[in-house]
Amino acid sequence: MLEKLEVKEVLHKFGKNLVKQARTRLTKKGSNDSKELYNSISYDVSEDADFTFDMLERGEYLDKGVRGAGGVRKTTSKFNSRNNKGKLWKINAKNSPFKFGASGGISPKHFKQWASKRGLSEYAIAKVVYHQGIEPRYFYSKPFEDAYEKLPEDIVKAYAVDLESFIRLTLKE
Repeated sequence: MLEKLEVKEVLHKFGKNLVKQARTRLTKKGSNDSKELYNSISYDVSEDADFTFDMLERGEYLDKGVRGAGGVRKTTSKFNSRNNKGKLWKINAKNSPFKFGASGGISPKHFKQWASKRGLSEYAIAKVVYHQGIEPRYFYSKPFEDAYEKLPEDIVKAYAVDLESFIRLTLKE
């Protein structure tokens, strides 16, 4: 059987880089309060050189964003800020596969730690997020796309080295 040592090595390098970049971007985007998501980001390369990337489910929502249910209360809330043209600021998650719907809202408990660090009400934050949505962070999809563009060339090179080793080993026997 052909061993995939070189392919696995390339995939390990790809995985380490992806985890490092995702964690860095998560922190730089200000989305690393509890460290739970940060610590859950990982990868695995199986014996058959299959690559898997893993993290908590909420990482998907944070990466791709979530479209809000719409509607904003007219208050003096700092979350109802306006852009430089005077229009109400709206989170741009229009390409997200996720949307808050008619479920009635989000549980405030999900925002307790984040809100308490900032002296805010988790109930108010939950309402704002439900109506306005979650801005996409692209903390792992962007590094993945960047690294993936280089991956096929590396994989081809790695397979060539593995194939060469296999041929040498086969010819010696």
